Amino acid sequence: MRSTGKAQLAWARTVLRSEAAAITSLSSRLNGTFLEALVLLDACKGRIITTGIGKPGFIAQKLSATLASTGVASLYLHPAEAAHGDLGRVVRGDVVIALSNSGTTEEILRLLIPLKRQKVKVVALTSDPRSPLARGSDVVLDIGAIDEACPIGLVPTASSAALHALSDALAMTLAWRRELTPEGYARFHPGGKLGRSVLKVREVMRDGEANPVVRDSASLSQALVVMTNTPGRPGATNVIDRAGKLVGIFTDGDFRRLAEQGHLDLKGPVSSVMARRPRTIGPNELVLTAAAMMRETKVDQLPVVDSHGRPVGLVDVQDLLAARVV
Repeated sequence: MRSTGKAQLAWARTVLRSEAAAITSLSSRLNGTFLEALVLLDACKGRIITTGIGKPGFIAQKLSATLASTGVASLYLHPAEAAHGDLGRVVRGDVVIALSNSGTTEEILRLLIPLKRQKVKVVALTSDPRSPLARGSDVVLDIGAIDEACPIGLVPTASSAALHALSDALAMTLAWRRELTPEGYARFHPGGKLGRSVLKVREVMRDGEANPVVRDSASLSQALVVMTNTPGRPGATNVIDRAGKLVGIFTDGDFRRLAEQGHLDLKGPVSSVMARRPRTIGPNELVLTAAAMMRETKVDQLPVVDSHGRPVGLVDVQDLLAARVV
């Protein structure tokens, strides 16, 4: 047994160098064929189907997940299951990306003729451009002959790293070609930190019937009726002038303070007790910005105004909690 720690670390570094070299070697192999594959994927009217078995199968699953996360319709198809009915998942207009280091994977080869009958294009990722898979594909991306980073030279390691890296190069170049934006990426990650980080105020604010608004000439009693009857009971109301512009806000907290001070006049105008010149935010601002403003000013509601100063919505702290922003 090779038991010395020094020798084991040396071998581990050899593995890393071998895999890094395999990935680096791909750079010089990228040429017009890669662009041809990219054009084929970009023009796909259906879904991009990935397939592979064994270690390449896991990489194919990851490639499909990466494509889907960037807005590309994609699914992974197990080649063995495909031969027993799942091939019905593939339709004309789809493009298949088949991963096989040797290019001789029997489960994939038996799919080539049925795919041709359906006029489905096939992109092969393989180390042998003369293999049966390569000959039966429309576009071949060749990773080259790669020595595995294992003691017996058989365990898929460096070749798997190369297939993985080339898959990422395809997916990320396609995303770059389509000008993927953080906002676009976040649309497919609504439950994650990224999705919340680019969420816009307009997506969480209370608008339409849920946006409480009263005139500055309304009585305090009328303002309370609006606050109570507005769907969602926001606990505040925007106050506008004759031109429809925001001039203040009145909240449940303001009402409680007036009651405690004994200054409660339900018949008096809400304009005499409202908070004037409240902090506001635009509908296209980030929800994170709204949350920061509310923390800074220690308020539970924030009016949302358009470019003319008209209140188009209201953000309540409960909305931020529901969006998991605070």
